Amino acid sequence: MSAVMDIYDPELYVDGPIHEIFADLRRTQPVYWQDMPGEPGYWAILTHADVAHVARNPLLFSAETGGVVLENQSPERLEMQRNMLLMMDPPRHTEYRKPLAEHFKARVMGELEDRVRELTALLLDGVDGEVEFVHDVAGVLPSQVVGGLFGIPAQDWPNIRQWAEQTTSQQDPDLVGDFDATAEITKMAIYAIQFAMRRRTEEPRADLTSLILAGEFGGKAMSDIEFGSFFTQLVTAGNDTTKTMLSSGLHLLLDHPEQLRALRSDPALIPGAVEEILRFANPLHYFRRTATADTEIRGVPIKAGDKVAMWYTSANRDEAVFTEPQRFDIRRNPNPHLSFGLAQHYCLGVHLARLEGRVFFEELLRRFPRIEQIGEARRIRSNLNNGLKSLPILLSR
Repeated sequence: MSAVMDIYDPELYVDGPIHEIFADLRRTQPVYWQDMPGEPGYWAILTHADVAHVARNPLLFSAETGGVVLENQSPERLEMQRNMLLMMDPPRHTEYRKPLAEHFKARVMGELEDRVRELTALLLDGVDGEVEFVHDVAGVLPSQVVGGLFGIPAQDWPNIRQWAEQTTSQQDPDLVGDFDATAEITKMAIYAIQFAMRRRTEEPRADLTSLILAGEFGGKAMSDIEFGSFFTQLVTAGNDTTKTMLSSGLHLLLDHPEQLRALRSDPALIPGAVEEILRFANPLHYFRRTATADTEIRGVPIKAGDKVAMWYTSANRDEAVFTEPQRFDIRRNPNPHLSFGLAQHYCLGVHLARLEGRVFFEELLRRFPRIEQIGEARRIRSNLNNGLKSLPILLSR
């Protein structure tokens, strides 16, 4: 099977992640060459240890050189993205991340709990009966939380959400429609640049925008254009991955009713359930790196310039790390999943994501004693985004 499988084809993921294929490849070709249509292929890195090795060596495996998606970007698009934290290599990455890290620590994010709970309560109090859970519920909260974090006016939250969703749906014709992803990213960046310009003329506020605009990054203030790229990445990541965590999480719990009952009877299990949701249904399948020098992984030679993909969907089911990796278990401990990345690029918003997940499921299960799936769940056509595009749900109080 492994010699002929095309793990690039986005169509392959419409019915769900290809876990049997990944399990076979981990046994037979854990560093797997995959061709791509119209451009050079890539090395798929499939084991937990090897993904960690790539993540821990950012100078050998660069995010900046070729970007983080498998498809080669134009020089203009790469230049547009170079101010995204996700696309920076050390030492520049360290210079930009360090001033922000203090404001994303667990203690600081914990202070947001009342606000996250208030937003969650308002959202869920407005929901009753039949809903399309992905967009009408799970997709709403993250844009509100991130919008509030940056001090974005509430009337602009829907635009932020739309731009974020369009930029991550490029492989699914049902979702992308007539939108051009580059144009949507540009709209968000222009909004952020104008927002930064306006905020510089106002009194500082207790939000992330004021902290960034007053900070020093690499020994200098962040320009409005740099803020635009920075904002675009943080908002897009915060919106899309959290939406997937919440919607895929409910879908998993409905598929495992005994574990849903356990959460209802003991809400103290919810933080562990959030971690298992993230392992079992990691929001992103992979991130790409580009080799900057000749090297090898497991004896497989990798040349300078080769694409290397850290495949989280495979690493999170690695039999060498996880007992019964194909089993969903909200009590799994330890749970060293890689859904937040590792090393220098470990997710800056990890504590916020965990807070949103915990509070959301606490409030959802407390409000709705009966939650039913009333139609087929449909998945995004994508080899990057591992999520649902619709989940019809009946919520009964």
